[in-house]
Amino acid sequence: MAERKRLTAQDWTAAALEALATGGVAAVAVEPIAARLGTTKGSFYWHYANRDALLEAALSEWERTHTEEVITIVEQEPDPHRRLRLLLTIALGSNSTRPSDSVELALQPTAGHPLVAPVLERVTRRRLGYLTDMFARLGFGPEEARQRSLLAYTAYLGHAQLAHATPALAPESADLRSYVDAAIATLTSR
Repeated sequence: MAERKRLTAQDWTAAALEALATGGVAAVAVEPIAARLGTTKGSFYWHYANRDALLEAALSEWERTHTEEVITIVEQEPDPHRRLRLLLTIALGSNSTRPSDSVELALQPTAGHPLVAPVLERVTRRRLGYLTDMFARLGFGPEEARQRSLLAYTAYLGHAQLAHATPALAPESADLRSYVDAAIATLTSR
């Protein structure tokens, strides 16, 4: 008989994040995730007190990997124009829905959920603040930088929705460079 792998809290968090991406907040349920992981609920309770703790961990992981880590990567680029290009290339990805986009879209219908709302607000504020700072570094005044950050972020959300709902209508991976070029030209025109 094969020995079962001992699951970690990170294994449960990753599975919860995947469930969240595919089925929204309601899909973060202990028994179905345990079945998917090939284990019992007992393993879950070894790491988490309850479902809400697991949901909080998944949301925290999403925030860390799809906001903070992306910003860290982008900030390594010293040139502000190339930094914007890198950010848009990462954010817009390809015409297939990326896991981060799936989570983002799955959270929208439950934006008022008591565990989701503060994370969505914090992530949105962080992203908009980062974009505003990025446009300020490109030479735009405070109000103009804020407006352009809103335009860039809502374009990202619209792109994610388009790629999710009608992927055939979203830009192809091969066209991503020209799509990003057009977005940058629009966002930085004076």
